[in-house]
Amino acid sequence: MEEMKRCPANYPPLTPLSFIERAAIVFGDSTSVVYNNTRFTWSQTFQRCRRLASALSSRNISRGDVVSVVAPNIPAMYEMHFAVPMAGGVLNTINIRLDARTMATQFAHCDPKFIFIDYQFLPLVTEAMNIARTKRACIVLIEEMEQGKNDPTPTPTPGGLLTYETMIQQGDPEFEIRWPEDEWDSIVLNYTSGTTSVPKGVVHCHRGLYTMAMDTLVQYGLRPGTVYLWTLPMFHSNGWCFSWALAAIGGINICLRKFDAKVIFDSIADHKVTHLCGAPVVLSMIANAAPSETRPLPGRVELLTGGAPPPASILFKMEELGFSVTHGYGLTETSGTVISCAWKPEWDGLQGNERARLKARQGIRSLSAVRVDVKDPVTMTSVARDGVQMGEIMIRAASVMKGYLKNEELTARALAGGWFRTGDVAVVHPDGYMEIKDRSKDVIISGGENISSVQVESVLYSHPLIAEAAVVGMPDPFWGETPCAFVSVKRSDHGDGHGQKPELSASEIIFFCRERMAHFMAPKSVVFLPELPKTSTGKIQKFVLRDMARNAVPCPVSRL
Repeated sequence: MEEMKRCPANYPPLTPLSFIERAAIVFGDSTSVVYNNTRFTWSQTFQRCRRLASALSSRNISRGDVVSVVAPNIPAMYEMHFAVPMAGGVLNTINIRLDARTMATQFAHCDPKFIFIDYQFLPLVTEAMNIARTKRACIVLIEEMEQGKNDPTPTPTPGGLLTYETMIQQGDPEFEIRWPEDEWDSIVLNYTSGTTSVPKGVVHCHRGLYTMAMDTLVQYGLRPGTVYLWTLPMFHSNGWCFSWALAAIGGINICLRKFDAKVIFDSIADHKVTHLCGAPVVLSMIANAAPSETRPLPGRVELLTGGAPPPASILFKMEELGFSVTHGYGLTETSGTVISCAWKPEWDGLQGNERARLKARQGIRSLSAVRVDVKDPVTMTSVARDGVQMGEIMIRAASVMKGYLKNEELTARALAGGWFRTGDVAVVHPDGYMEIKDRSKDVIISGGENISSVQVESVLYSHPLIAEAAVVGMPDPFWGETPCAFVSVKRSDHGDGHGQKPELSASEIIFFCRERMAHFMAPKSVVFLPELPKTSTGKIQKFVLRDMARNAVPCPVSRL
């Protein structure tokens, strides 16, 4: 067949920005966002996004400029997912649980032109900016919306800071959107939970997030009339792309600044919620809610969870309450869940334990993932489908990142051989479903947050009395897993080679770490050993420590 050429008519750049433009026409008068007593329609949300994009553009945002935001799941956070790329910028959502030092490292690395800050986090971000010596960033304060007001009036701010609503009012509602010139153009920058010395900024393109959002619609049954409860932070890979997917079908976003079990049940009942996402900690919160905190569900509620597989007891309880739980797998580098445990009709009649065992598996590739395989990382041969032979999960998908910002070496290593190498070790069962057996990068997933064991170990080694330290994940019924530190203590030197070990308690070590990092990253348990187990080459045997951690008892201080 003769060669035919691509042109704008048959090969326009794919972008999730197109979703909200369509939503404003099809679902213009339908509710888009609910926050406390404030409601917006899709036409209003589209107009607010265009106004903000206009205000950014008038302040000389250029294509590729980074715009950071530190905020919880509030309307402004949702709007910025469209407004920033509409102006040609790259959205950088910052984890609000970070300490100032880690946040400063990310600011210094990505050099944002604007930093939008929710009023609750102004002191934290100010400290981070001082550490990072961020000079060029323009600060915009996001104030709390007044109850029931859809068009808040700007009020005076500390130091005369520019406010979010001022920018909205200054912007042009007819602003001409800066569509991407190429679907490979960058749209977001998200940071993984690596060590502070080597931040890994993951860059995604318009095409990747478009395909992931479309995938989400199909995989999780989103349709017009969907009511989505924001229990998953939008700073976690942009809410696994649900932020854009909901606009595609004109769904309703129920925004929450913070929540507990009662807020979740009240929101589901009051708004007739149909979908939500969350880490295993959210499932535990729901399943362990006191009777006074619960309310009957208005119907079946779909819940997508990721991270550590939920315990069987939690899954049983969730099903009793009326939730349908799907376990998914993804990384910051894939922008969403590229593997999920797609449920087969023939499994409906299985007993509880068997159902839980199947649901705990990571599953099968999503529709948008062209290839997902488990391979020997050296020979690149696929492992046998026997549920025994282990290999590394490798992915080929449009939603895989462009690369790591300012780090060509790490990018080349992660994408070597034309596959994204996840670093997660898994098996493939005879039915083709995958199950993770270990994490080669020793990342601990606690309450949906990724914790680098290396980072925690570096803090432990800075303690003057600690000789050796290693950190592994310890199973936790609430958080999924938490950091457990194994340490050996230095002996005092008396010159005779028989010095005594100084007194050092687990509580002292935990507080030492909490003073130097975010609290969620600090160990929740400490185990003292005369010497850490090692291989013949001197490497610490973490698989031995993981077995020991299963029987470790959390320190009382861990719940402070």
